[in-house]
Amino acid sequence: MPHSAELRQQIEDLALQLVVAEPGNAAATARWIPALHGIRDKALADRANLVAAATTALLESLPDPGRPAAEGDATADLLQAGIVRLQQTLDEDDGQPTLASSAAPSLGQDVELLGDFVLESREHLAAIESQLLILEADPSAAEALNSVFRGFHTIKGLAGFLELWDVQKLAHETETVLDRARSSQWTLDPDAIDVILESADYLRRWLTHVESGLQNQPSEAPPPNQALILRIRALTADSAEPDHGGIELAQLASAVESPSVVEPAAPVAAEAGPRKNETMAVKVDTAKLDYLVDMAGEMVIAESLVRHAPEFDSVKSQALQRKMAQLTRITAELQKTAMAMRMVPIGPLFRRMSRLVRDLSRQFGKQVQMETEGDEIELDRTIVEELADPLMHMVRNAMDHGIDPPAERIANGKPPAARLLLKAHHQAGQVVIEISDDGRGLDAAKIKAKAVQKGMISAEKELSESEIFNLIFEPGFTTAAQVTNVSGRGVGMDVVRRHIEKLRGRIEIRSSIGRGAAFLLKLPLTLAIIDGLVVGVGAERYILPLFGVREMFRPTAETIFTVQQRAEMALVRGTLLPVFRLYRRFGVKPRSEDPTQSVLVVAEVEGASYCLLVDELIGKQEVVIKSLGATFSNVTCIAGGAILGGGRVGLILDLDRLLKDGEHEAAR
Repeated sequence: MPHSAELRQQIEDLALQLVVAEPGNAAATARWIPALHGIRDKALADRANLVAAATTALLESLPDPGRPAAEGDATADLLQAGIVRLQQTLDEDDGQPTLASSAAPSLGQDVELLGDFVLESREHLAAIESQLLILEADPSAAEALNSVFRGFHTIKGLAGFLELWDVQKLAHETETVLDRARSSQWTLDPDAIDVILESADYLRRWLTHVESGLQNQPSEAPPPNQALILRIRALTADSAEPDHGGIELAQLASAVESPSVVEPAAPVAAEAGPRKNETMAVKVDTAKLDYLVDMAGEMVIAESLVRHAPEFDSVKSQALQRKMAQLTRITAELQKTAMAMRMVPIGPLFRRMSRLVRDLSRQFGKQVQMETEGDEIELDRTIVEELADPLMHMVRNAMDHGIDPPAERIANGKPPAARLLLKAHHQAGQVVIEISDDGRGLDAAKIKAKAVQKGMISAEKELSESEIFNLIFEPGFTTAAQVTNVSGRGVGMDVVRRHIEKLRGRIEIRSSIGRGAAFLLKLPLTLAIIDGLVVGVGAERYILPLFGVREMFRPTAETIFTVQQRAEMALVRGTLLPVFRLYRRFGVKPRSEDPTQSVLVVAEVEGASYCLLVDELIGKQEVVIKSLGATFSNVTCIAGGAILGGGRVGLILDLDRLLKDGEHEAAR
């Protein structure tokens, strides 16, 4: 440290003596004045000018030890507040070393401890953010306030233990003002919530810096934010002086307690629960978890290869057949359990959007009540991580374009506060995430006019309402009258669609002018396995994702029509649907080119239906998805591969890309 450890130790020793002795009047001051003189002398010798000045000011503020004690003497309060100020001043005068500047080996450089600190602190910050939003809606929510206080207190203790002084200092300042709120000396208002959220954001930037260091990536530590600290201190500048007799003693005790003792972040009620719950969850490296899932998938494939091997079919042993059946059951259970380990609830992702809604509503001057449903619905961890950006884009667009200002809502007979709903539910083996609001809704006429103006479509082209709504996903499309720092640049919704398609999902839009809009993201439960319909085309095998298949049938001669001697159409339940011959798309020789000797599979993508012509249906199968690698990354219409039961490789088709490529070929 820039100043000697002896100076810091003198201050800490005096703080400990004050906690233990609890001075009560001016007569006891004589015991502390020599120690204060010693601290000032040492500070001057170390050129710790701020500490020396603070010590001198404290000495001058103390009463003369020789005078009689007055009733209600505040000597104890002055001493305790003064020592706390000395500790803070020493930190400021020190310019405490950060992770990036600390050269000497220390406990704070332990990679494993720092990794645990980053993980635990991120959990605390997420909880702090959600609890602060609760406090903003209900300032009397005592448990939410206690939870926020405990989060900052725990981060402060951990940061001090690991010698992350900037983190510790900011967390300490924030904890102090929260403690005053807990003692009912002042009430958190929206401006105070802004400052506390900003402090959480600063701590989050520090965590990102620490994590980058652990991964040996270049990163610059966030500079000490003295302006933010001053804003935090100013929050309670006009409030009454705290009752140092209780609060400051607790703070001093926490300052000198063993650094390895950290207050847990869990609510008090949870602490009283049975200790066996503590062993119900463990932290596992995600790389190890992904490897376990991959190995479980490989085991399923290996078991399937053995079970479908021709040599095994010739075995007549009943005992071996029973053992093989047991192996099949165990393998399926292992894969199911491994997949369940990847599943996480979507609730935390929804709660992350609460902060965005809160900040944007204040920025736009809009009143918005955000609600969530289905927080317990579980999705693959990778899907949840990839959903963060698309969901953020859609919420931003809803706040900027969809939700109307309070004055406009009142004029239209609506309540001034808009409703934004994030909802998750299961549907046909998928998870549907709905983002809906009761704002202006999408104006189909305005969207079409804008698309015509940009040259995306011709004015004469007839489009359904669904097709018009889907124009907002085209790159560069925007209906915003002016560009803001939130939206209007024509980027965002096309990114959303690409993200969702990458996750093998699709988007549907429902809207009514003046009543609001709803965007439905339909996603698979996991990216590792898929329920597929295995079809044969010539000697090849293809897998169609089952969620996109509507029906299969063998056509008759009256079912197939040719339009302008080019495009083929099939009459399906009174509707003409385009027909794409799969063997033409992949250059495969079919068993027959006669449609009546083949099978039509009706597929649906984003509300549009079409037919695929294949030779035969082989069956439904749950397959483990395998990437085709960088070599085949540019091959269109293929989403991946899978090893089928007999050891053959089947290609998983991208139904959306098949439709678009087929439409382009028909248009030529």
